[in-house]
Amino acid sequence: MVIVMKQNAPTEVIEKIQKKMMSLGCEVHKVQGKDHCILGLVGDTRKINPSQIEANDYVEKLLIVQHPFKLAGRAFHPEDTIIDVDGVKIGGGNTCVIAGPCSVESEEQLMTIAKAVKSSGAHMLRGGAYKPRTSPYSFQGMEEEGLKLLKKAKEVTGLPIVTEIMDEVNFDVVEEYADILQIGARNMQNFSLLKRAGKSNRPILLKRGLCATIEELLMSAEYIMSKGNNNVILCERGIRTFETYTRNTLDISAVPAIKELSHLPILIDPSHAAGRWSMIEPLSKAAVACGADALMIEVHHQPELAVSDGAQSLKPEKFEHLMREIEKIANAL
Repeated sequence: MVIVMKQNAPTEVIEKIQKKMMSLGCEVHKVQGKDHCILGLVGDTRKINPSQIEANDYVEKLLIVQHPFKLAGRAFHPEDTIIDVDGVKIGGGNTCVIAGPCSVESEEQLMTIAKAVKSSGAHMLRGGAYKPRTSPYSFQGMEEEGLKLLKKAKEVTGLPIVTEIMDEVNFDVVEEYADILQIGARNMQNFSLLKRAGKSNRPILLKRGLCATIEELLMSAEYIMSKGNNNVILCERGIRTFETYTRNTLDISAVPAIKELSHLPILIDPSHAAGRWSMIEPLSKAAVACGADALMIEVHHQPELAVSDGAQSLKPEKFEHLMREIEKIANAL
């Protein structure tokens, strides 16, 4: 961070700012020119409020040299983070596939799908028990009954469970059943929920908001990590653009961008990005070829009868074919 003082700023003002920055734990390097003075700050600048500095009448401008996400950033953590869930690794060159229905609908439905994705080589099982829906009249999920079915599916298949947490009210009960807690796109900037997730001992799958920048996604991860939970998986699930042919627009460039900026694993959700089952395979291939650490695929044995997202769900036989194609690409890299 660099503070550029205005021309002929009083010495006492400059010294006051210096002392303030030093009290916040920064090393201050002062460069005095003919008319201007520049203060270079070295160290952890997280405690500094930029708006307070810029409010000073004698400060011309503030330059941010490094990214504001210190914990999520690669600058202070150059090695990739690898998250281990019951022996399944996400990150560090491993290609993890999470698969299952959008919503848990019944025991028969979930067990059928869980056994199918397990036999095809999926590493984890996804399923929604608490569902955020655009319409208040749409199916909202089976709630704790759905969680109990997910637990039973894990006992039968051995697949770790990924499910969404909607709010702080139900956090404890979801945390009890799930192996990975998903924070959905609409909750990416629910800061109280992020803080609660930071106190959890479960890994957090954080989805990018519909209109969020990559920096905003990483700052949301920073909220979680600042509270002590460093096991965060980032998810690109498509962003909202002017294009209407697909449900969202998959930002495949987010994979290399996040790899440059952050050490956290990056997962691609092609199902929500496309909203069309026919596009899942090519988008999944592109994601793996681009370096994504994981995929999350929606699978349903009867998508025409699914209570949610049937149009973007693969049938088990198509998922099995996809897994063979993904393995080919992963082995070739």
